[in-house]
Amino acid sequence: MTQNKRAKPAKKIPLAVLIAICALPVVLAGLFYVLRTDSGTMDQVEMTISKPFRSLLGMLTSIYPFSITEILIAATIVWLIYYLIKTAMATVHRRGKCKILLRRLLPVVVAAAYIWCLFCWLWSPGYYASGFADKNGFAGGSVTTENLAVVTRFFADKASEHSRLADRDEGGRIIYDRRAMFAGSVNIYRNAALLFPSLEGNLYRPKQMLFSWLMSRTGYTGMYFALTGEVNINTDPPGFHLPSTIAHEHAHQLGVFAEDEANFVSVLACVTSGNPVFEYAGYYDGLMHLLNALAFDDAESYAEIRASLPEEVMNDWRENHEFWQAQRRVETGIGFIDNILTSLTATVSDTVDTIYDGYLKSQNQVLGIRSYGACVDLLVEYFFDAT
Repeated sequence: MTQNKRAKPAKKIPLAVLIAICALPVVLAGLFYVLRTDSGTMDQVEMTISKPFRSLLGMLTSIYPFSITEILIAATIVWLIYYLIKTAMATVHRRGKCKILLRRLLPVVVAAAYIWCLFCWLWSPGYYASGFADKNGFAGGSVTTENLAVVTRFFADKASEHSRLADRDEGGRIIYDRRAMFAGSVNIYRNAALLFPSLEGNLYRPKQMLFSWLMSRTGYTGMYFALTGEVNINTDPPGFHLPSTIAHEHAHQLGVFAEDEANFVSVLACVTSGNPVFEYAGYYDGLMHLLNALAFDDAESYAEIRASLPEEVMNDWRENHEFWQAQRRVETGIGFIDNILTSLTATVSDTVDTIYDGYLKSQNQVLGIRSYGACVDLLVEYFFDAT
């Protein structure tokens, strides 16, 4: 006769272990918040922990031609929706709903805590460590309107010159090979690193975003994701602007954290790259930042410099403006639907801006998203001697 064997009960995780698992990310994140006020400690953390790990992650993910970042984000969203629906169904018509709900939501909260903890140690230290300007002896401070106008004219002349050197199609749009641009971008900091050794480091080929259309709708051109070490690029905007976007995200990959410094560094890398397409993008991008500042300080000089720009530059300016204006409109041909979707698109874009602005301010970037344009002081300080 065979005896019935009872199934062994599943082993439960000891309470102490469970508490330790839940508490670990909170403790580590808390430790970061305690230490972040000491810039010397953050310098050490960035150089010995954060940067090496990000570089390793970038090397590993570079094996794949597609964006691991996008896959992780998409998979997380799909799983989260599925899990929350399943949780709602599990609590319906059952006793102890609160207990079941807490039990099912705990893993989500703990997972989120671990992700935030990783961000704290892999990315955030750079916001509190010595910045690019500090490392390289930039004086900082406000610039004079006269110097701003001089440097703006310099960039206008250079952008005008390089706009005529670039190959264009019959419609006047710059011709470029995206694949070659992506592959060649890993070397664009070679000359900039000779000027500023802090820019030395390994760069890995950027990834084209499959959801570029979504990035365009929210108004963003690229993203560096510390947890994969990847540079992710929105390829929908006009191609002439693509090199400076790539250079900006590569600046983050090299450990330039502040957005104003990343913008300055990307301009510097482009204009010293020796690549005509990158050079034009750098001078054009720098010119736009400088003109925006000059318009407030010296409207007469702004109008004069803008009027001096050749047709090629103005066509690129209009193309870029029209593209981003179109991203805030939805045109299906059905009036009320267009109005609803256009309003929704604007709301989503503004919400994303608000969230990102809050994130930057929480990471020691007092200007928030306005810091993107704050590179003007660095541009004037560095390039004034070249004029």
